[in-house]
Amino acid sequence: MRGRGLSVGLRASAIFAVTLWVTSSWAATNWNANVLHDFGSGADGQSPASGLISDAAGNLYGTTTYGGDYQGGTVFELTPTANGGWTETVLHSFGNGTDGYYLNAGVILDAAGNLYGTTVYGGPKGLGTVFELTPTAGGGWTETVLHSFGSTFEGAAFPYSGLVLDAAGNLYGTTFWGGTHYCAVLHAGCGTVFELTPTAGGVWKETVLHSFGSGTDGYYLQGAGVILDAAGNLYGTTVFGGGNDCQDAQFYGCGIVFELSPNGVGGWTETVLHDFENNGTDGSGPGTALTMDAAGNLYGTTSAGGTSNYGTVFELTPAGNGSWLETVLHSFAGPPDGVDPSSPLIFDAAGNLYGTTLVGGIVGVDWGTAFELSPDGRGTWTETLLYSFCAENDCTDGSLPVGSLVLDAAGSLYGTTLSGGANQCEDYPQCGIVFKLSPANPRAAGRNVF
Repeated sequence: MRGRGLSVGLRASAIFAVTLWVTSSWAATNWNANVLHDFGSGADGQSPASGLISDAAGNLYGTTTYGGDYQGGTVFELTPTANGGWTETVLHSFGNGTDGYYLNAGVILDAAGNLYGTTVYGGPKGLGTVFELTPTAGGGWTETVLHSFGSTFEGAAFPYSGLVLDAAGNLYGTTFWGGTHYCAVLHAGCGTVFELTPTAGGVWKETVLHSFGSGTDGYYLQGAGVILDAAGNLYGTTVFGGGNDCQDAQFYGCGIVFELSPNGVGGWTETVLHDFENNGTDGSGPGTALTMDAAGNLYGTTSAGGTSNYGTVFELTPAGNGSWLETVLHSFAGPPDGVDPSSPLIFDAAGNLYGTTLVGGIVGVDWGTAFELSPDGRGTWTETLLYSFCAENDCTDGSLPVGSLVLDAAGSLYGTTLSGGANQCEDYPQCGIVFKLSPANPRAAGRNVF
């Protein structure tokens, strides 16, 4: 299975509290896997297709694509207990009326403890929503739909990705459809970057900052949101588009990395920082959000390309005069290495990168991996396979990890898998899990704290 076709297909269809503790490890690295929550019972969610976030108290928050009281997906919280377990609470069940349904992305947290996210579908026109969840004095949560997409023909539609919040309280995200440029392969607009601005009276104003699909511009933003730098510039990726053809692509173009910069007169200017190409080493199909380090370098993954066409991890470094230099840090080689890196990358304080691949891993187990990339200070990065999923009988330890990871002070990683677990679901073999991966010898020094 090659990265791009598998990635696009799974993400497009992506796809109560039974606490099951599973301990597994791969002998070469000796990381332990624990299942913190097993989805799929009663009104619980099903099939988490995104990563987690954590608050200062160590609580974890995430979303599920399906499940809940109305089968439209959920936002959930996992709270650690005194005996070492975790308690799940469903904060909101989607699909009741026009509040949206099908959550492909995770949530973000503001300084006041409010959660923000998107639904791919739903709202009055069925084209998706942006929502806020606010904690109430009684311990519950109140949902407010901040915006329903589809107000204009050329507006944004179907937000598969998550949001980012600036210091002024504005929200930014991307949509799969919409905009002023028509894509025949999508039978609609080629996608957008949008901004939501709070106004007096609690109304939020939508502004389309960029419409994709013009010339060698990118298109197909299915799950890749934007990130924000200190100067207010936005950075992101498109799976397809650009000026280079890819022989293994479903559509034209190998994808791009772009920057959107405010122009000072109310508009935004797009710059293509890198145009991926099918040259035997470069990646293709960058379908996840980027990560920026303190020096302003960008890091990301591609679902295909590289020396074996199983995907890459890349770095983009500003090279002066507005140009950027790309370096491929790792090319995935297929089993027993990973296939199709599927999640945004995270850093620890020592400069190591962590991520997941959708499939791949030890032969016979190969339903996804968690990996680490470590720099040697001389430009070389070493990949370590931390865990291969589906190592337990019937994949009770999870399979198909698609979301970003979270790192705690002891060096443990937390994430979700789209499938796997002990519970069966009506539409999928298994309902997915929340997992914890712990090194056998925890290294607290240099790690980021919750």
